[in-house]
Amino acid sequence: MSTETIAKVPVHVSMIMDGNGRWAKERGKERVYGHFEGVESVRACVEAAIETGVRYLSIYAFSEENWNRPQEEVDALMGLMVKAMAAEMDSLDKNGVRFMVIGNRERLAPELNAVIDSCMERTSGNSTLTLAVLLSYSGRWDVLQAAKKMAAMIIENPEKADEVMNMGQEDFSMLLSTSGIPDPDLIVRTSGECRLSNYLLWQGAYSELLFVDTLWPDFRKEEFRMAVESYAKRDRRYGKVK
Repeated sequence: MSTETIAKVPVHVSMIMDGNGRWAKERGKERVYGHFEGVESVRACVEAAIETGVRYLSIYAFSEENWNRPQEEVDALMGLMVKAMAAEMDSLDKNGVRFMVIGNRERLAPELNAVIDSCMERTSGNSTLTLAVLLSYSGRWDVLQAAKKMAAMIIENPEKADEVMNMGQEDFSMLLSTSGIPDPDLIVRTSGECRLSNYLLWQGAYSELLFVDTLWPDFRKEEFRMAVESYAKRDRRYGKVK
């Protein structure tokens, strides 16, 4: 990449990983085969993010709606999560990657939650890149759980009701599950689908969007760099006039 492009690298890139099933079907394989291959793309994007200077990389691994998929596929995906975390943690830790999982973890199996807690604790002090895996997540769930926190704050401290009700957008953002992580500068969706699918609805209000035809298992370092280069050419105005 050119030095001009590096100067405009997004702080936070978020990936909607789509197309695993179609990728596998094209090769006469079961859908889960595409998910396994997709892990290689995650590894490639982590490496590319570090190389290009991205500080936060988030990936949409499993939505709340995905729980409605066939149980066999859900079980395979959850098992893959456990294996992938165990297999990748040495490399992530060595490369200074802080690992996080964001989402409705109450729906996850105890075994998976135990692995997540272990990985998050082990890498908590790393600062080269933050890798946030959004698992059992949806944008509407996130806003709803934040609203419930607001309601609980009023119930617990009725005398502060006016203060809570006058809360600004920045304060409300602190109640979201992504608290502490900057809003994504760039959201990339693979496989040619052009929608957010209930993803980071609040946080992505002013994100640049990029929809690419590449299926997720084929999205590797070069595709990531091309996405960053596309971002560098855009003029972000946030509703203002320049």
